[in-house]
Amino acid sequence: MTLLVPFDGSELAEAALVRAAEFGHVFDEDVLAVSVIPDGDTDYASERGWIEEGEEFDLNAVVSTLHEQVTDLCPSTNFRHTVVDRYAPAGSIAKRLRKIARKEDASMVFLGSENAGHFVTTVSSVGQTVAADEAYDVVIVRDRSPAKIAKLNDVSPHKKSRSDFYLSE
Repeated sequence: MTLLVPFDGSELAEAALVRAAEFGHVFDEDVLAVSVIPDGDTDYASERGWIEEGEEFDLNAVVSTLHEQVTDLCPSTNFRHTVVDRYAPAGSIAKRLRKIARKEDASMVFLGSENAGHFVTTVSSVGQTVAADEAYDVVIVRDRSPAKIAKLNDVSPHKKSRSDFYLSE
């Protein structure tokens, strides 16, 4: 089984990744960070800090940036990206994440979401759709706690890098 983390590079995605890595160590399960990238969507990429404002979209550079961010935080985490069309209909990212979670037989999905309230239905559209699937448990991470993330990363017993593909030249 796998612990899956939808990863967009945000602080909450980082927090979810670190928490998943710690769970993975305890449960002896692999962790998989998955980034879904709308191909050529410069606005989407810029909003998430994948590219600078006005910079041209370069899929390889975006994937490399996200991959390096994942391996810097949790070197033993596996990384995968998938691409959706720039003009993909609403819900495409969530559907792709659910499909990957099922394919990977995810036992838990760790969602970073600051707008998660007392009910899962208040999670953002991607999170809401991913969290609604009953094929896996969902952990909603609402606390960024950068100091805790750095501390966990520093003392983590699983620093061995496993995900060394797709680094930029």
